[in-house]
Amino acid sequence: MSSTSSPVTTASQPPTAQSGQSGGSKNTPRLRTRRKHTPGRPKRSVLLTVLTGLIMLYAVVPLVWLVISATKTQEGLANSSGLWFSHDFALWDNISKTFTYHDGIFVRWLLNTLLYVGLGAGGATLLAILGGYALAKFSFPGKRAVFAVVIGAVAVPGTALAVPTFLMFSKMGLTDTPWAVIIPSLVSPFGLYLMWVFATEAIPTELMEAARIDGAGEIRTFFQVAMPLLAPGTVTVLLFTTVATWNNYFLPLIMLKDPNWYPLTLGLDSWNSQAQTIGGDVIFNLVITGSLLTIVPLIAAFLLLQKYWQSGLAAGSVKE
Repeated sequence: MSSTSSPVTTASQPPTAQSGQSGGSKNTPRLRTRRKHTPGRPKRSVLLTVLTGLIMLYAVVPLVWLVISATKTQEGLANSSGLWFSHDFALWDNISKTFTYHDGIFVRWLLNTLLYVGLGAGGATLLAILGGYALAKFSFPGKRAVFAVVIGAVAVPGTALAVPTFLMFSKMGLTDTPWAVIIPSLVSPFGLYLMWVFATEAIPTELMEAARIDGAGEIRTFFQVAMPLLAPGTVTVLLFTTVATWNNYFLPLIMLKDPNWYPLTLGLDSWNSQAQTIGGDVIFNLVITGSLLTIVPLIAAFLLLQKYWQSGLAAGSVKE
């Protein structure tokens, strides 16, 4: 047998990971790994962050201007920058003058506002609780029609009903009285709808049936079983109705003529109009200080009740 060797051709094979490491890393393709998006860590959006920052500036800058301007005298308002302090710090002097100007009429306006909020917002919250609980947990003929009416009332702005309300109250002789502001404030379609949704999710039907089996009547079931579960929604509705009544301007404007029944919004507007009138007292510093004093109770209420109204707003958003 001849021992001559013939050339042997072998097929080229792709390099393995081991040969790639020995031959060099330039010919080895790199594998790109993509991070998996986990629900616990949301993806950051630059556009959303910028938009949120702009909204925050839109809300914070006027508040900063109000706080800084309340520390200035009337001359300081005209001779200094809007977003920086003047040489004279006159906050306490402005507060004192605000409470004593025009025989202390600001205190009267504050008490009027508290009256409108206590009866109007408090009554609206109570009616929203009772109506929302009944609509959520009881079946009766015409329930869908009531739902349609409530949704329609939420869509109608309050200013559209102000003139018809004025004409109706004028015929009854209730204009220029506190009832002209309190009675319309008792109706809160949004509060009723919110309590309806909240009661549907927050109160288990089985729990109510267990209370009835134990001998509890409807009133006892409502106060001992339903009310504790409705606390977050109640606080949320109370805050919304309080803010709406506290900041109410258009309704008192057309209903009230006597300055002794003005709320804070209408009273401060009358001061501002007086300051812009030729020959009137230039009291822009008191208008600004009064505006600052007006928003302090609302900010305090939101901070103290924050955990309740946040949980109330989240009601119904997650279902098990």
